[in-house]
Amino acid sequence: MSDLKNNLKQIKKRLQTQAAAPKPAPAPPPAPTDHELFMAEVRDVTPLYRKPDYQHPPEWPSPWPRQRMKDEAAVMPDAMTDFWPWDELESGEELLYLRAGQKLDTLRKLRRGEWVIQGELDLHGLNTDEARTAVAGFLLQARQNNKRCVRIIHGKGLGSKNREPVLKLKLKNWLVQRNEVLAFSQARAVDGGSGALLVLLKGWREK
Repeated sequence: MSDLKNNLKQIKKRLQTQAAAPKPAPAPPPAPTDHELFMAEVRDVTPLYRKPDYQHPPEWPSPWPRQRMKDEAAVMPDAMTDFWPWDELESGEELLYLRAGQKLDTLRKLRRGEWVIQGELDLHGLNTDEARTAVAGFLLQARQNNKRCVRIIHGKGLGSKNREPVLKLKLKNWLVQRNEVLAFSQARAVDGGSGALLVLLKGWREK
């Protein structure tokens, strides 16, 4: 019985000691974040009206199959021969061409510069093979981008061996062999004169 009383006294004494010991200070609250500080500063601000973000329309895929484009680009230069039944044309004559079935007024408008020039190719510094390849690729790209009127600068031949416009005479042969070419004419003086051609092309929807 005495042992039990002693145990109770010791337990009571231990509890009193623990109660008298100072309690540890509570941990300080975490510092506010930059976002929390900012939101506290602007809590009384009225938000401005914001229009919904503009949804851009999806980019439509090209109507030209990729394989067809590659095949056509590879074949076009080979299909453009340097010779054509009208090689008797004098080098100083104005180049004019209108595909059969087209209205004569189409050529008149082209000569007067009524079509907006949407693309340009400069053949200066190219030999015949390089120029033929450049023209083929240029026509293909223009057709794919639905460009209707383009300018091809062939030069006046002042730097050639015989001072003759070699590329001018070959260019007319190449162009008449291309089905997408509807007409071409010598450019106006402000657009290059006898050193350039304005070429009218079919739209990509036209067969």
